[in-house]
Amino acid sequence: MWLADISEHRTGEGKLYICAVKDLCSNRILGYSSDSRMKSSLAVRALNNAVARRGEVAGCILHSDRGSQYGELLRAAAGERSRPPILVQP
Repeated sequence: MWLADISEHRTGEGKLYICAVKDLCSNRILGYSSDSRMKSSLAVRALNNAVARRGEVAGCILHSDRGSQYGELLRAAAGERSRPPILVQP
């Protein structure tokens, strides 16, 4: 099972958004992405980084906070893989 979340951080240059994908079994961050804007591509890039690092993800469950960014993430995952990770709604 993977967890995904987006955090907002204030910097001297404005806001920075970071999306991280964490593996609950290993307790490691598998992928992340950062941007000055919170867009769906932020979550998609973080998931793509996690998949590239992990490899085979068939049957993997992805749990998020149901933000609108994750709807695009699921659509992107479904379009790229025959058996995408499953987005679980809390």
